[in-house]
Amino acid sequence: MTTGTHDSAPAATAAIVVATGTAAATAAIPTTNTATATTSTSSNGTSDGPTPADVPSPVALPRVPIPPRGVDYRGKVVLAPMVRSGELPMRLMALHYGADLVWGPETVDRSLIGAKRRINPRTNMIEYTRLPSHTHSPAAQYEGNQESVIYRLDPVREAGKLVFQLGTADPNLAVEAARFVAPDVAGIDVNAGCPKPFSLSGGMGAALLRDPDRLVAILEALTREIPPQFGIGVSVKIRLLETAEKTEALVRRLVRTGITGLTVHCRTTPMRPREPAIRGQLRMIADVCREAGVACVVNGDVASRDHGMKLCTEFGTDGAMIATAAEKNPSCFRPADPESGTTPLAPWQELADKYIRFALEVENKIANTKFSLTQLIPGKAKEYKMVQACKSYTEIVKVLGLEGELGEVAREQDRLQALGEFEILKAKKKNQQQQQQQESKKRKREDEEAEEGRRKDERAVEANGAPTEPTAPTPESAVASISV
Repeated sequence: MTTGTHDSAPAATAAIVVATGTAAATAAIPTTNTATATTSTSSNGTSDGPTPADVPSPVALPRVPIPPRGVDYRGKVVLAPMVRSGELPMRLMALHYGADLVWGPETVDRSLIGAKRRINPRTNMIEYTRLPSHTHSPAAQYEGNQESVIYRLDPVREAGKLVFQLGTADPNLAVEAARFVAPDVAGIDVNAGCPKPFSLSGGMGAALLRDPDRLVAILEALTREIPPQFGIGVSVKIRLLETAEKTEALVRRLVRTGITGLTVHCRTTPMRPREPAIRGQLRMIADVCREAGVACVVNGDVASRDHGMKLCTEFGTDGAMIATAAEKNPSCFRPADPESGTTPLAPWQELADKYIRFALEVENKIANTKFSLTQLIPGKAKEYKMVQACKSYTEIVKVLGLEGELGEVAREQDRLQALGEFEILKAKKKNQQQQQQQESKKRKREDEEAEEGRRKDERAVEANGAPTEPTAPTPESAVASISV
């Protein structure tokens, strides 16, 4: 960059030009002018102060526009996508304690294609349903309805705050699935970081990090179709590659697809959650994202809202995502106490009380409710094993000491999900159905055997001609027969 002397040149605007998949907005920030500073001198020899050339001029940084219904990840501390802990009750817990946004659990594109959308008349929750893979699946069998609820969301409390994470390995399937959920959510996030064998074997999750062409194609397809049609943004969540050079090359490709945000889990694919997060590449990733106008969110060992904001300051990221800490105690989203500087975490009794109320309110599956409660309740507490042993909501509220207040609600939920005392009725009904099926099969088999016998007789007649009437024996022949 060259410099020169200007007596009265207007302030120039320097811009960083980065190609992106969509038109980029600009945000001006002050910087020093490239021209050499000059000072004008009055007739008495005193300085009149700096000339316009000395005034800092704005630098226009690109910023991928946030669609009208979309959300900006900047300045946000959010709940991470988690397979079991990302269901609706835990998301409502996170929002209750101050999470700015919540990610739902990863949902595979194929499970959404052909699914149905309904509003539960009892809860007013939006539910995506489909028939289970086998007829005896216990999942979400309400009022005799055999459809399984594969995703549930709150259209009021999650409005403008829910990001839907999509598991996909195909651009066309990704777009088709995203179109199905887009009217109900504030953003679509592509999972390119899950290390689970299920995702890897299907070419999804972290497998996409090894196939950047496919990942770019998916993001470009989504950003081309979803924001214009539904007014929400598209983002991606990745993990680190083995070297900073490989990670940077990947990120530079991703931020040119038109995405509005990129979350980086600061671990490589082989790393387990117990291994500490690696932050050596984080500053570089944040810089690349900022140059392209894409929000960068840090994930991995983020302990609280305050900790997340400190990481943003230290490494230049725009937001933070909390996973394990929120799974154990979602009150970590509270702001830090101004005096102590620490986050005041709620006791487990308070958490369990609030959680079970949310779970009953939205008709959460009992298996997921038990799992989440055992994450919130310390393992040394006697209630931990007691909840594990529960087979109904009635038993759970009793363990938590809430049977007086929530007993009737819990019993109604048991009826809807055929739990506890209602499971016996369900078993009897199932036995009756099985008996009816067996009797029906028996009748069908008998009918088929009778029909086969009739056809056999017909074939015999056709082969041998019409049968003759048997001749009655004469008395003489009968006597002869006896004599012989």
